[in-house]
Amino acid sequence: MTRTLDVPEPRVEPPGAPAKKAPRHRRRRRGLVPLIPYLLILPALALLIAVLVWPILQMAWMSLHTYGLRQLRGEPAEWNGFAHYLAILTDERFWTIFRNTIVVCLLMVAITMVLGTLVGILLNKLPKWFSAVVGTALMLAWATPVISAAIVHRWLFDSRYGLANAVLAGMPDWLVGSGWEGFNWFNSPGPLFSVLILTVVWQSFPFVSVSVLAGLKSVPSELYEAARVDGASAWRSFWTVTVPMLRPLFALLLILQIIWDFRIFTQLNILAGGFSNRDVFLLPYYSYQLGFASTPPNYGMGSAIAVVMTVLVLGITAYYLRVMIRQGEIR
Repeated sequence: MTRTLDVPEPRVEPPGAPAKKAPRHRRRRRGLVPLIPYLLILPALALLIAVLVWPILQMAWMSLHTYGLRQLRGEPAEWNGFAHYLAILTDERFWTIFRNTIVVCLLMVAITMVLGTLVGILLNKLPKWFSAVVGTALMLAWATPVISAAIVHRWLFDSRYGLANAVLAGMPDWLVGSGWEGFNWFNSPGPLFSVLILTVVWQSFPFVSVSVLAGLKSVPSELYEAARVDGASAWRSFWTVTVPMLRPLFALLLILQIIWDFRIFTQLNILAGGFSNRDVFLLPYYSYQLGFASTPPNYGMGSAIAVVMTVLVLGITAYYLRVMIRQGEIR
């Protein structure tokens, strides 16, 4: 004798009957679900505002006030409008420093990007084990503290004991000229900026090389084989395959290099040996000299220069991001 279980049939509502409302606790839970992502990012957003946005707002506020040592002791800061900006924009020295900053920054960025890309392509051609060894050695240079790198390059170009002067003095005059014995690289803008560019590029291009190497690993080899079948040279394959595929990576590296190289301070401070030579000032150096190293310190003027630098960097970054977003929309 078999026994069957009685399974209750689902209840079917008659057509036209009003839909039953979900229980109140379920509706309340559904109302909180869309807010969960915002609640999760709220701590990170608060931290970002505290460490990034608030200092920028404070810097902008100080640039609009007379702010010196007395204000640090508790005296109220006086509102002076745009007097600091007017003084900066009408100062011939500022525009000379601004021009030097743009030229030095462009040279740093261009040499770093070209050299880093070439080394990245070379690493992609090497065997894996050798590429790993060379990449690790390059990253050691990138990880070297900027103070150590600047001190080493200052010793290399020292007028009396530097290796650079000894090597150049031993080479034929028809190739490198004469007068290298005792030559001082740190007195005039040209030689000092050359050493500064060498120091920054030496420490920056490994990051670009390793990033380009990682990007090249993601490019399908079929694209290069198709270009080779079509008779494209290595130069043409680079411009028709590598550059379009790695354009977002190149744009990101370019923006990062502009931001990093535009804020160069430590290397210049060590190579220049202080603030006595105003001919070798760059904008970050000039901002610090006015804000902290002058007598008396003028924090408002230093903040005004820093605001100008921030606006310039944000403008360049926004332009490149806009170009990249438009290219993504066209695709």
